[in-house]
Amino acid sequence: MADNGAVSLISSLLGPFTTHAVGSEAIGILVNLDLDLESKTNLMQPAKISLMVDMLNEGSIETKISCTKLIERLIEGRDFGSEIVSSLSLLVGLLRLVKDKRHPNGVLAGLGLLKMICSHEPVRNSVVSIGAVRQLVELLPNLNAECLELALYILEILSNLPEGILALKDCPNTIPNMVKLLMKVSESCTQFALSILWAVCKLAPEECASLAVDAGLAAKLLLVIQSGCNPALKQRSAELLKLCSLNYTTTIFISKCKLTRTMQ
Repeated sequence: MADNGAVSLISSLLGPFTTHAVGSEAIGILVNLDLDLESKTNLMQPAKISLMVDMLNEGSIETKISCTKLIERLIEGRDFGSEIVSSLSLLVGLLRLVKDKRHPNGVLAGLGLLKMICSHEPVRNSVVSIGAVRQLVELLPNLNAECLELALYILEILSNLPEGILALKDCPNTIPNMVKLLMKVSESCTQFALSILWAVCKLAPEECASLAVDAGLAAKLLLVIQSGCNPALKQRSAELLKLCSLNYTTTIFISKCKLTRTMQ
């Protein structure tokens, strides 16, 4: 356990007039200490959070990761106010961190906090408004399995918003990227990708279902149906397969279901 006096002293260094050099050192220490409820409440003061957000945007990569992890610890399991996490500066800083492929630890930390933020419903529109949907979709092919699951979770949550599903539909790589992920990484990833594909195809069946079939969706759905995945996943796959088939004659659709398209 950390000494509360030490935590309090280090926390007192964070404020509106703190230099980033001092702030970086303080946060680098705090993120590695056990923080009790009182310490967390103290660190949740607007001036301290504001400094963390500033350093998330402008600090070194180590500082950005430390700020992200500390903010996540502060809001974890709490009924935090939306004013803290709806800060556009915080959201933009997180997206920048997530996009920096040179630092996988930063990508993971950023996605972890973004996932937690998206659990707070009032903030989701803000996440969509800063272009997060397209940016996350474009990142998918380069993410490792752990990051991929986080990114898909976020996109699936955002797909429940009218603005979110529209952003997914309008992103040209949504359908091909989601199709490629079916039956490729994990059952969870397949479930998220399938949910997103279902939402997009339901929104614009004639346009999106055809694009999805051309991307090899029909064959992938057959793989899901024939797999050991959970029954609900198989049922949704069958429903999506039926939806996709409506734009084709039986003969043409059967030809679209050839597994060779997706096994390459």
